[in-house]
Amino acid sequence: MRVLVTGGAGFIGSHLAEALLSEGHKVTVIDDLSTGRIKNILKLKANKRFKFIKGTILDEVLMQKLVREADFIYHLAAAVGVKYIIENTLSSIQTNVRGTEIVLELADKFSTPKKRKKVFITSTSEVYGKNENIPFSEEDDRVLGSTTICRWSYSCAKALDEFLAFAYSKERKLPVILVRFFNTCGPRQIGDYGMVVPRFVDQALSGKPITVFGSGKQTRSFLHVGDAIRAVLLLSKNKKALGRVFNIGSTQRITIEDLAKKIIRLTGSNSKITHIPYSKIYKNHFEDMIHRLPEIKRIQKICGFKLKYNLDNIINEMISERSAK
Repeated sequence: MRVLVTGGAGFIGSHLAEALLSEGHKVTVIDDLSTGRIKNILKLKANKRFKFIKGTILDEVLMQKLVREADFIYHLAAAVGVKYIIENTLSSIQTNVRGTEIVLELADKFSTPKKRKKVFITSTSEVYGKNENIPFSEEDDRVLGSTTICRWSYSCAKALDEFLAFAYSKERKLPVILVRFFNTCGPRQIGDYGMVVPRFVDQALSGKPITVFGSGKQTRSFLHVGDAIRAVLLLSKNKKALGRVFNIGSTQRITIEDLAKKIIRLTGSNSKITHIPYSKIYKNHFEDMIHRLPEIKRIQKICGFKLKYNLDNIINEMISERSAK
C-alpha cells in the first residue's frame, strides 16, 4: 500500500513511518521540519520504499501530487507543544486548521466511488479543555477558557479539525478515523516545545534544578510511543473504527511534582525541584488543564488494545537513550 505520513519527521510520525515500512508499505513523508527533525528519519532513508519530502502541507500544489499518489493518509502534521503554540499562535492556527482542510479536501477530490482514500486524523486530549470530570470519555463535553488566552487556540483548532473530519465522513463518505493522543513520550522526544518528561529527564541527568511550572499538583498520564503506534495500526485495520474518534493514552495518573521526584529517583540525580509560576513562563497567555486522564474502553472494545508499557519503562528508556549519546 502507498502511504503518506504528514509530519513524519516528528516524534510520533517518525515512529509511525518506521512501523509502516516494517509492514511492507511504501511510505512517503512530508515535513517542513519546524518541529520535526531529519535525525528522526535518517535510518529510514536507506529503505527503497521510503521517500522524504521537505515541504509544508499548506502547499496545495505539492499536496495534490502526494495525496493523489497515496492510498492511505496519516495526518500528523501540526503545530505542537504549549510553548510553541503560545509563541507562534497565528501560524499554529493556520497550520492546524488549513492543513487538515487541505488533506481532507484532496483525499475526497482524488477518491473514486470504488476506491476511497482513507484518512487517519490525529487530534489531542487538549480538546477536553478544563473539564475536570475525569477520566475523559470520547463523548464528554469540552470546557474552555476565554479567547484572550491563546493556549485555548490549540484546543479549538484541533476540535475544528475533528468537525471537518466528521463532516467529510458523513456527507462525502470519506473513510476517516480520528484519535486523541494523551501525553505521548519515549525515544526521540525532545523538551524544546514544552514536553515535560524529556525536559525533566534532561534536567535531572545534567544535575540542573527540575523546574515544575505552577503548583505541581496538576495530574497527567503518560503513554509510551510504542503503545501509541500499536493503537494507531490496530485502528487503521479495523472497519469498525471508521467515522469514529478514539482516546489513546495511559490510565496511570501522576502529579507533575511526583513525576519530578520519580525522575530524580530513576536517574539517581542530585537535582532539586523548583517551582516557577506560569506567569513567569507564559505571561498572561496561559491557563492550565488541572487533570488529563483518558477513558480507553472504546479502543479496548474495538481492537482489544492493551497497554504494554508503564511510566517507569518510558523514563528508563529515555534515560538510556540520552546516556548512550
